[in-house]
Amino acid sequence: MSENLTLKRPSLTGYNLKRYSWLLFPLLVLAALFFYPLLLIIQQALAGNDGQHSLGAFWQVLSSRRFLAALSNTVQIALFTTTGCLLLGSVMSLILVFIPFRGSRFISLVIDTFIALPTFLITLAFTFIYGSAGLLNGGLMALFHFDLPPVDFLYSMPGVILAEITVFTPLVMRPLMASLRQLDHSQLEAASILGAHPLRIIAQVIFPAALPALLAGGSLCLLLATNEFGIVLFIGAKGVNTLPMMVYSKAILESDYTSACAIAVINILLSIGLFMLYRLTASRAGVRNTSC
Repeated sequence: MSENLTLKRPSLTGYNLKRYSWLLFPLLVLAALFFYPLLLIIQQALAGNDGQHSLGAFWQVLSSRRFLAALSNTVQIALFTTTGCLLLGSVMSLILVFIPFRGSRFISLVIDTFIALPTFLITLAFTFIYGSAGLLNGGLMALFHFDLPPVDFLYSMPGVILAEITVFTPLVMRPLMASLRQLDHSQLEAASILGAHPLRIIAQVIFPAALPALLAGGSLCLLLATNEFGIVLFIGAKGVNTLPMMVYSKAILESDYTSACAIAVINILLSIGLFMLYRLTASRAGVRNTSC
């Protein structure tokens, strides 16, 4: 007597649903806290006077000299801040990793605490030191009997850039120091024995190995400097208007929410463009490193 046995296959649909069900909660959180507000901003930016969607607000903003000046200031501050963070962070990381001295570990811990501090505290410290009534100007005026404060760079673009470099440099140093500590010291010793100059060792041995960490830290500084609001607002730099400051002034001071949303969308596109440029640069750098 023969019996036909039929085996049931497991349902792949139910398995896939259980497998990806854990994504439901994060997606709901992202939709509620990010995508829905972003959609409202875009909808407000495209709102026309007749109730239909229009690009009139974008054309009005793009043709404004005030917006072009703010865009130029934003890009300049971001580029100079990122360059300064990379240079200062690279020099300090090389010193702390390869030139051991008493107190280097304490300095590393202090640098770690800078990441946890809010940006307005650093700006407040700059005001106490370099402000018109700060320690430096007060001492110079009392010593040389000046009528006006001789140091007046804080309330300008160089002051904003210096404050942002101070705040964002630890973000470059942390991944860079971790990458430098993983270097094979035998390569450095071999290059030194062969008579290579220290600058050549840095350029041909250390720099290629630390390039991914530099790109990661630099891209983070670039994005943060592009969207920085608190430092520029707290310093109160004269004539330094950036895109985040323009969004604030349009929305809060002028109650022009359509223009504010249009500028915010442009600022988002600028940040995404800079990030995509970083990804392209990082991928090309990775290909070059693997081919060498």
